[in-house]
Amino acid sequence: MSGEKKQGFGKIASGVLLVLLILGLVGFGATDFGGATRSIGTVGDEEIDVNDYARALQGAIRNVEQRSGQNLTFLQADLIGVPAQVRAQLLADAALDNKLREIGISVGDDEVRRQILEYPSFQGADGDFDREAYRFTLENNGLNESAFEEQIRKETSRAILQNAVIGGIVPSAQLVETLHNFRAARRSYNLITLTEVDLEEVPSEPSQTALQAYYEENAAVFTIPEAREIAFAWLTPDMVVDQVEVDEAILREIYEQRIEEYVQPERRLVERLIFPDQSAAEDAAARLDSGEVTFDELVSERGLELSNVDLGDVRIDDLGAAGSAVFGLAEPGVTGPHATDLGPALFRMNAVLAAQETPFEEARDDLATEASQDQAARIIADMIVDIDDRLAAGATIEDLATETEMKLGEIAYYEGVTEGIAAYEAFRENAAIIRESDFPEIVTLDDGGIFAARLDGIAPPRLQPLDDVREEAVAGWRKAELLEQLQAKAETVKADLEAGKNAISVGYPVELFEGLTRTGVSPVELGNPLFEAELGDVIISAGDGQVYVAQLKEILPPDETDQSTAMLRQLWSQQSVQSLSQDLFSLFSQALLDEAGLTLNQTAIDAVHTQFLQ
Repeated sequence: MSGEKKQGFGKIASGVLLVLLILGLVGFGATDFGGATRSIGTVGDEEIDVNDYARALQGAIRNVEQRSGQNLTFLQADLIGVPAQVRAQLLADAALDNKLREIGISVGDDEVRRQILEYPSFQGADGDFDREAYRFTLENNGLNESAFEEQIRKETSRAILQNAVIGGIVPSAQLVETLHNFRAARRSYNLITLTEVDLEEVPSEPSQTALQAYYEENAAVFTIPEAREIAFAWLTPDMVVDQVEVDEAILREIYEQRIEEYVQPERRLVERLIFPDQSAAEDAAARLDSGEVTFDELVSERGLELSNVDLGDVRIDDLGAAGSAVFGLAEPGVTGPHATDLGPALFRMNAVLAAQETPFEEARDDLATEASQDQAARIIADMIVDIDDRLAAGATIEDLATETEMKLGEIAYYEGVTEGIAAYEAFRENAAIIRESDFPEIVTLDDGGIFAARLDGIAPPRLQPLDDVREEAVAGWRKAELLEQLQAKAETVKADLEAGKNAISVGYPVELFEGLTRTGVSPVELGNPLFEAELGDVIISAGDGQVYVAQLKEILPPDETDQSTAMLRQLWSQQSVQSLSQDLFSLFSQALLDEAGLTLNQTAIDAVHTQFLQ
C-alpha cells in the first residue's frame, strides 16, 4: 500500500472517529433495550445492534434540527424519512462488514490505538492521551472501550474497502467540459429595449366588450382560491393602550438610559487600509500623494475590496492615535500612515457627519408611544392565564369576546392574504394548519398581542365579479395591450436586423454587451435564449412592461485566463469524481446487500421508535 493511500485512510479514519463520537454523545447512549431485543436485523452474518440504531437515529434527528434551527419530533422525522435513511446506512455498513469478514480485511490494534491517542477529546490539559477522560466519555454515553474500539476497527476497514472500490475513478472529461461550457462560455450581443415611450399611441381605456373578454380569458387571475373560514378573538397592545398611563419620570429615565441614541458627537465615514510595515505604508502614501495611484487602487493591490477596509461612521475615540488627524480633515481626503494595533495604516475620510442632539422634549412622544406599547403588552400577558383557563373550561371564541377584552373577528384566509390579523406571521402559520376538530388555544403575536382561532369551514374557489375587480382588470388589460404593441414593434425591428440593417440604424438606442457568461447576461430573460442561438440570430423577449430585442454578435469560449474560471473547471472535476464515486459505491453496497441477504426485526425497530415517542 502506498504512503499516499495510507495517509488517505488515516484522514478517513479520523473523520469516522468524529462521526462515532457525535453519535455516541447525543444523549441516547444510556438506553439499553436488553432482553431478546438485541438487533434490528442481520445482513449475512452481521447483526445491527438495536442500541446502534437508537444512537444513529438520535444523531440524525439532531443533525436535522441543527440545520433547520427548529426542534423535530419523531413523527416529523419519520414523515421526512429520517428513520428510513438511518436504517439504509446501517444496512449498507453491515453489508460491508459482512464482506470484510468474508475476505479477511481488518486493521490492527496499532492503527486503532493511534487514532484513539490522537483524538483531542481524549487528551488532557498537557495534550497527551488521558485514559480517565477516555473511560469517562465512553461510560457517560453508554459505551464501553471494547465496543468503541471495535467500531473504530470496522469503520477504518470500511474506508479501506471503499477506497479500493472508488480509488481509480477519474473525472469524466466530457461531463466536465459540458458543465464548464454551460457555466463559463460567453456571448456578446447588441440590445435594444422597447418601452412605452417608443409607442406612437399608448393603450387608453378598454371598451366594456374588450374588458369583459380580458376578464373571461384571465378568470384564474380574478378567482379567490380555496379559503379557510376562520373565526377568531384577538387582543393587541393598540387595543388596550388607552388604559395605560405613562409616568413622566420613567420617560426621562428611559431617555437617559438611551442617551447615546439622542446625543451623538460629530462622526466621520472612514476607511482604513493597513500595511505590513511602516516602509510599505510610507511608500503607498508617497505614490498616492504623487497621483501615481488612487486609494481604491491601493486597496486592490492589497488584495482587498472596499468593504474590507470600511469602518463605517466612527467617533474620534474609535480611531486611537489617528483620531486627531482624521477629524482634522475639513473635507474628504487621505491621511497617514498612522500607527494602529494592526500595523501602520492610511485613513480615508469620505464624509463629515455633524453632531446631533435630540432633546427630551422632542423625543418624548416617541418614548411615550414605545413605553405605552410595552406596558400594554404586559397587561395582555397578565390576562393569558385567565383566558387559558376559560378555554380549558369550554369557552368559545364568542365567549372570549363577550367575557374578556378580546375582540371578535372573521376572515376568509388563503395564502397571500395579509390584511388585518393576517398581517401577523403567527396568525398566518396557525391559519394554514388549523383543523375543524381543533380546540381554540391562545397564540402570541410578535407585538405582544394574542389570539385564539377556530376553523368553521373551507370555502371553494370563487370567481370575483368584474365590478369588484374592475380596477385590476383595467390595469391588466392595459399591460397586455402595451406588451402586444411592443411585441409588434419588436417584430419590425427584428425583421430589419435579419435583413442586414445595422442595429444603430433601426432608430432606437443600442447597448453592446461583451463577453458575458450565462448568469451575467442582462436582462436575465435573455440568458438561456442567447446561449441557444446561432451567430447573428435575433431574439425577442418580454420583461416587466418592456420588450427586448437582442442580436447575437459573438460566441466565445470560457476565459481560461480568468482565475475564477480555472477554479470553476476544477470544481466541476471534483464534483464529477464525487458524483461517480457515490453512485458506484452505492451500487456496490447494494450488490453486497443482495448477495448476503437481509432480515429485519420489525418488533425491535418499533421498540426503538417507541422510546422516541415517550
